[in-house]
Amino acid sequence: MPLPPPDVPRERMHQRRVTCQGYRRSDGLWDIEGHITDAKDYPFFRGDRGELPPGAFVHEMWMRLTLDSRLTVQAVVAVTDAAPYRLCPAITDNFQRLVGLSIASGWTAAVKERLGGTEGCTHLVELLGPMATTAFQTIATWMDDRDQERRAAQAARGETPPPRTRRPPMIDTCHAWAADGEVVAREWPEFAVPARTGGDRP
Repeated sequence: MPLPPPDVPRERMHQRRVTCQGYRRSDGLWDIEGHITDAKDYPFFRGDRGELPPGAFVHEMWMRLTLDSRLTVQAVVAVTDAAPYRLCPAITDNFQRLVGLSIASGWTAAVKERLGGTEGCTHLVELLGPMATTAFQTIATWMDDRDQERRAAQAARGETPPPRTRRPPMIDTCHAWAADGEVVAREWPEFAVPARTGGDRP
């Protein structure tokens, strides 16, 4: 269901678009690509570029993270095609500092430590947030689906699938995946906990 119509007349002034895509590579690795643009709906004066016409990109930036199946960064490509100042693209090499980091607990803090403030680009760093989510949706979901298929095939052959030893990282990260909720009880019963009551539930 879309948003309800606004209750007063209005004029759009700015549009930001963020697009992320995930790819499985033939060499067993994964590419996560992000693209971010900002555009004004009115003539806009900025920095070294002078006046920009309506719809011209104030920012246009791209990022590719190559990851392994543990969501560890193997390679980075960062590109700035449009920015307010000539010196903006010079910072993209710093994003090589992401190599070796894993998209897991502590990812945001590790990115900030390496690329915060004047060590990075605000917009490319912001892009890493939805890219991390896209990586999880691309890789972790695919791996979980393959695991479910293997376990179903084992059960169909009358075999008992081995118990899972790794707690799925999405448990307790949102309302639907509460450890004491129905989704976890159905899909990962070995990691379910008794239902909490009233004020015990966060």
